[in-house]
Amino acid sequence: MAEIKVPELAESITEGTVAQWLKKTGEYVEKGDYIVELETDKVNVEIISEESGIIKELKANEGDTVQVGETIAIVSAEGAPEEPKAVEEKKAEKIETEAQTTEEPKEQKEEQVNKQHPIASPAARKLARERGIDLTAVQTNDPLGRVRAQDVAAHDQKAAASVSAQSVQTPKVEKAAPAVESDNRVERVRMTRRRQTIANRLLEVKQNTAMLTTFNEVDMTNIMALRNRRKDAFQKENDVKLGFMSFFTKAVVAALKKAPLLNAEIQGDQIVLKKYYDIGIAVSTDEGLVVPVLRDADRKNFAEIESEILDFASKARSNKLSLSDLQGGTFTITNGGVFGSLLSTPILNGPQVGILGMHKIQLRPVAIDAERMENRPMMYLALSYDHRIIDGKEAVTFLARIKDLLEDPESLLFEA
Repeated sequence: MAEIKVPELAESITEGTVAQWLKKTGEYVEKGDYIVELETDKVNVEIISEESGIIKELKANEGDTVQVGETIAIVSAEGAPEEPKAVEEKKAEKIETEAQTTEEPKEQKEEQVNKQHPIASPAARKLARERGIDLTAVQTNDPLGRVRAQDVAAHDQKAAASVSAQSVQTPKVEKAAPAVESDNRVERVRMTRRRQTIANRLLEVKQNTAMLTTFNEVDMTNIMALRNRRKDAFQKENDVKLGFMSFFTKAVVAALKKAPLLNAEIQGDQIVLKKYYDIGIAVSTDEGLVVPVLRDADRKNFAEIESEILDFASKARSNKLSLSDLQGGTFTITNGGVFGSLLSTPILNGPQVGILGMHKIQLRPVAIDAERMENRPMMYLALSYDHRIIDGKEAVTFLARIKDLLEDPESLLFEA
């Protein structure tokens, strides 16, 4: 007998929720097979079996909370498959017998088996579970037959369109108004573990910090002009697009070097000053924001920054971010402008003491001098900070430094 236990996940994670069992009681598993998908505070992880054998017992149900080190399944070596030679002989005998009793080809049987147990990514399984979709009914164009999240979403949209079409064709019958309000007017959805964690952390930050926000605005004219001049050559040379985030990351690092308290954290009665620059980049997912960390951002060039951010976004959409991608971070940048936000007050990503909010680029009339006005592409910037260790003067100076660097983007090339 072998016990399958919840492994150590990360220093700050002590429990998880059973999202989906990938194997059932009585099934045979090989050593290294994935048997269960766990949802943690930050990412979903799949746990493997450390032994080959038959699953005798599943000790937790889907939706149950399990602790690190807790036994969640029992695998027995009894009933293990026979030697390969014997297995192959039995398979051959079975195929020969089936050929004599039925006209169904072997390939067709294998296809039926695959349909009963489709191969699907964790993200696809999770989406199907949330929307109540049977994975065996989902069509995929993947050459290996693997069901992806986008396949599940497409299936759901197609089904919704079909239901909508049927409702249009079916004549409506007038009904008397019910005497009591129907329950179907309200839907209760349980918060996911990740959403609960986000809610708790944000509330904790609001309650335990002296958070304050200061604002400024930046004229994006020069950055946009530089980007337009260089973007084609940049993409050709580096195989990645030149976006705005690399400029902002470089400017943040340069400003943090001048205002080191914004790159610190509070531990008890001590201020921990960090002499490295791991910048968190907030990325939106269906379940909320996640903040993967760009390590040693001060040592990376524009192409490396853009490439890593693109990789983070891809991983986040497919639920492939690892715990190591999300741990640590000394300062965070979040861009509400991609959703059209004109101005906001971002909440700190504790235990960090500073976060920069980017916003929508909008043409606004700007005074060039005492006599001239021009429409310029302007962006509001917001810096939220912990007033316990950061004074207003330092916060305002930090934000003004970022403004100066972004309005003269060539100056970023001379920052050490």
